[in-house]
Amino acid sequence: MPTKLLMPLLGEAVTDATVTKWLKLSGDKVEEFEPILEVNTDKVDTEIPSPTSGVLLAALAKEGEVVKVGALLAWIGQPGESIPAEGAQEQAGVPSAPTAPEIFPTAPPSQEPIPMRELGFISPVVAKIAAEQNVDLSKVPGTGMGGRITKKDIEKYLEAGKQATVIPTPAAQPSPSPIAPPAPTPAIAAPAVSPLAGTYTVLPQTPIRKAIAEHMVMSEHIAPHVSTIMEVDMTCVADHRSANKEAFAAQGVNLTYTAYFVLASVAALKAYPLVNSSWSDEGVRIYKAINVGMATALGEEGLIVPVIRDADNLSLLGVARSVNDLSSRARAHKLQPDEVRGGTFTITNHGVTGSLFATPIINQPQCAILGVGAIQKRPVVVTDVNMGDVLAIRPMMYLSLTFDHRIIDGAIADYFLAKIVEILRDWS
Repeated sequence: MPTKLLMPLLGEAVTDATVTKWLKLSGDKVEEFEPILEVNTDKVDTEIPSPTSGVLLAALAKEGEVVKVGALLAWIGQPGESIPAEGAQEQAGVPSAPTAPEIFPTAPPSQEPIPMRELGFISPVVAKIAAEQNVDLSKVPGTGMGGRITKKDIEKYLEAGKQATVIPTPAAQPSPSPIAPPAPTPAIAAPAVSPLAGTYTVLPQTPIRKAIAEHMVMSEHIAPHVSTIMEVDMTCVADHRSANKEAFAAQGVNLTYTAYFVLASVAALKAYPLVNSSWSDEGVRIYKAINVGMATALGEEGLIVPVIRDADNLSLLGVARSVNDLSSRARAHKLQPDEVRGGTFTITNHGVTGSLFATPIINQPQCAILGVGAIQKRPVVVTDVNMGDVLAIRPMMYLSLTFDHRIIDGAIADYFLAKIVEILRDWS
């Protein structure tokens, strides 16, 4: 009897994943626990192993397809073995009914059977339009992430339906005489041709880029973004780092500036816990855990935000070790799905590429994100106890805090950012 390969649960609250690459083809021999395909969820690539040894009888999910947890991905069996009749009717995007022992629970008897096309997330706006216009959403092509139906998709579908109803249909005519002219064909406007047609190439969207685009647009749409910017003298931090780099290196840890930014943010979050929160209709959720996400660039692929959990319980050495580990595994695509979830505050160090300051987009559902600019030596006015105000050269850095104005106002945001400035400026 062939064995089903089902889409496993890859992490808490993970409901689906995108098939990115099949590592085996139909007919290939596979060993138990050998990776068969790769999937991507929350910008993390994960290999799915074979549950048994044999051959890959059928790969049902297509590359680029979004599949639900519990969906049937493939059949594995012995050479020449046939797939059960019911297996031919199952689709990868639709969760498969489990066999004993039950791993993925079936729907209650009163629930509607799952349609052959899985619609995925339907926004309230799309659902409202569909209800008002009596639209069968299974017939609407989706262009959103994973084929999700957007507002533009349903509006385009309705517009196409209206145009179809106004195109005249020639009435039935008696058989024309030999000299009668042919019935006129309704004129259909030719699609507009872009003046740039043929002058560009198309770079296919990757799951990571689609996820970034969807998340950024969603964040800007739901949260009123406001930014405040301050600068900080990094002399004390630079001196401390120079004095301790070798000692950290002796323990196998690279002491980066990011570790200092994390600990300074932790102290500010403790002082102003309202920033360590998220918005909900029932009220602002203020989190007890301080889980700091650090945006990590993956080159042209995009970026990912691994999370340092319980950062308030770590020393500078512990934070630096976590930064090293998470960033290196992020760039090697070795993170686990749970390692990019559960963040309560995010830091993005755009200064590593020379940027002085920026206003980053909030990493939803968090309240705020800290942008860290490049450290640059500049002339500044400092106060000397003997000489008064003097001009000095100092390593200066801009910090920007973009925050959700639904949760905090400018004063709290400024107090919070000033706390980070104070801690970095006076580091000892």
